[in-house]
Amino acid sequence: MARRPEETFDLSSLDVPAHVAIIMDGNGRWARKRGLPRQAGHQAGADNLRRIIRACVDFNIKVLTIYAFSTENWGRPKTEVQALMRIFARVLDQETDELNANGVCVHHLGDLTGVDPRLQEKVRRALELTRNNDRLILNVAFNYGGRAEIIHAVQQMLADGIKPEDLTEDLFSSYLFTRGLPDPDLVIRTSGELRISNFLIWQAAYSEYYPTPALWPDFGRRDLYEAIVAYNSRDRRFGRVDEAS
Repeated sequence: MARRPEETFDLSSLDVPAHVAIIMDGNGRWARKRGLPRQAGHQAGADNLRRIIRACVDFNIKVLTIYAFSTENWGRPKTEVQALMRIFARVLDQETDELNANGVCVHHLGDLTGVDPRLQEKVRRALELTRNNDRLILNVAFNYGGRAEIIHAVQQMLADGIKPEDLTEDLFSSYLFTRGLPDPDLVIRTSGELRISNFLIWQAAYSEYYPTPALWPDFGRRDLYEAIVAYNSRDRRFGRVDEAS
């Protein structure tokens, strides 16, 4: 079946953020509104991710970070967690080759310890297959938490014998999962919630936040475009002000 033409937008006059991060929220509510099980919402969210990755490539966004599964999500009902793991495995099976063909480089943020070995192997295959691509870097935050990331970084620095007097922000950043990548310019949260939820709490210190009422499965190209337009209306000061301000 031929793919339906995508809606196009003119971004030539806009400053497109190099790094966009998305808290993909609202799958459960999307399903509940339709009388469907939560698993159906998560599957719809996974299907939408494919569309948003394509939009990011078209919009010339260089880095996309998605919050796929937090360290706290293990506390959800066992049946829901199992369903999520099946969806993750299926997405990796179905999408890795296409991501590679489209020049997407997949990175993993988080800890794979304790994750099913078969799923770990699928993740590693995606990382290895796509590691030389540079059209879009896709950071998948899976079994990820911002606090856990900071603790992990501190543990690694201690193991490396880093002295307190040698510690700098740049050195600390080099021990994070996002080392070598720019901090996010824009953080989008779908579903209207106004929480950070332990996501990139070091890296997003000066990011612009954009909440949208759209539930994640409904968040489309136009929503992403509108987020970029809103980003362009912000005055990014990074803690500084002009004398006239």
